[in-house]
Amino acid sequence: MRFQRVLFLALAASIGSACDERLRDVAGPTPDLQPTLSSIQREIFNKQDSSGRLACTQCHTNAGRTPTGGLLLIEGQSYSSLVGRASIGKPDAVRVIPGDPEASYLIHKLEGRSTIVGVRMPRSAGPYLTTGQISIIRRWIQLGAKND
Repeated sequence: MRFQRVLFLALAASIGSACDERLRDVAGPTPDLQPTLSSIQREIFNKQDSSGRLACTQCHTNAGRTPTGGLLLIEGQSYSSLVGRASIGKPDAVRVIPGDPEASYLIHKLEGRSTIVGVRMPRSAGPYLTTGQISIIRRWIQLGAKND
């Protein structure tokens, strides 16, 4: 756990001070990923990446179904479904708390922490988001989780 924390701090520091070229190195299979909702929507929620990870919207959609976990991640709906919203599976957990990635349940689910209800996301048993991809999502939350 200590190693993961040190690794996260190193990645966060590099993301916070890096130019676009270095951010591309951290982003792994989504080289255009930026710490903005529009980029996360486009590169993580909407499409499969080069590692084979499926798009989040394959499950988190309302097209002909109720979205998994009540979490709707389609374009124009993801922000209101994430930011300041309690998890249905764990009502005392808030999905995204602007400025506080450590307390944001989205991060817990993406990392597969032992305190989550259900399984790590994406539920397909992988491939999961990389440490770099999660760090960029953390950075978006840390910067205030703006609807940009």
